[in-house]
Amino acid sequence: MDIKPPLAALPQLPAAPRSTLASTTALYRSLPGVGLVRIGLGLAQRCWPALAVRAAGRLFLTPLPPKWLQRGAQAGQGWRIDSWPFEDASLAVHGRWGPDNASVVLLVHGWGGHAGQMRPLAEALAARGLRPLIVEMPGHGHSGGIRSSLPQFARAIDYVSSRLAQQGEPVRALVAHSLGATAAAYAASRGLGIARLVLLAPAASPPAFTRLFAQVFGLSERTRAAMQARIEAREAMLMPLCEAAAVGARIGVATLVVHDRHDAMNPFGDGQAYADAVPGAQLLATEGLGHRKILKDARVLDAVAGFAK
Repeated sequence: MDIKPPLAALPQLPAAPRSTLASTTALYRSLPGVGLVRIGLGLAQRCWPALAVRAAGRLFLTPLPPKWLQRGAQAGQGWRIDSWPFEDASLAVHGRWGPDNASVVLLVHGWGGHAGQMRPLAEALAARGLRPLIVEMPGHGHSGGIRSSLPQFARAIDYVSSRLAQQGEPVRALVAHSLGATAAAYAASRGLGIARLVLLAPAASPPAFTRLFAQVFGLSERTRAAMQARIEAREAMLMPLCEAAAVGARIGVATLVVHDRHDAMNPFGDGQAYADAVPGAQLLATEGLGHRKILKDARVLDAVAGFAK
């Protein structure tokens, strides 16, 4: 591991490596029926282009694997799960009991993730005298809904943080993984009232993922671009506004970026992009942990808990 200060200039983001395409393809193809969906989208592109755009958009906004496969363990001793209404779904908020005056740390999983993945981090934070709360996004884990999006992740983070502040429990630190980290960075850039931000394996470019998605499902560039425009119109947000280069300079809180050099889902360059773009950010580079093992590695847990405190 090494911690480096950000460079003075933001480098151009590299193209997604083959390992990223291979990992994403393997993830989707491991799910039943995906081959038929790909064939159906190919046929629709030729015969009903508008239908192909709508179908691709719905698939893109559907978290996979399905949430009923990703709920993880039930709340254990010292934990409880509350359901908070949110938009047309609900948010499952996993709370760790602790001292009433303990500082709150909000934890957010990534796309297709669940609260169980963030539990080791939560326990490490609790051991430092902090009060961790894990939020499961719509369409994930124990939350309601079947679809979600990056902008909705960001709105949920802002809503939960504001609601906690209103209850007299302001969030001290926000710790988020993968797409959740991308949403957390966007929320922080818009003045979220936190003192610490930890981005774990963040994805630096949402538009790049639409291109990756298009490759996996054999979508033409015309279909991909129309799908992105349709999603942007629905969410009232342009995807490039969530990129590291766009949000970084507006993040005014202490930030730690943790990324593995051999992450096969979000390449190391994505984490480097955030470390370079956020003023004063620190980059914790790991070796051999990949995309998810950083969520339970003892050295990472200690570094994140120490930074959040």
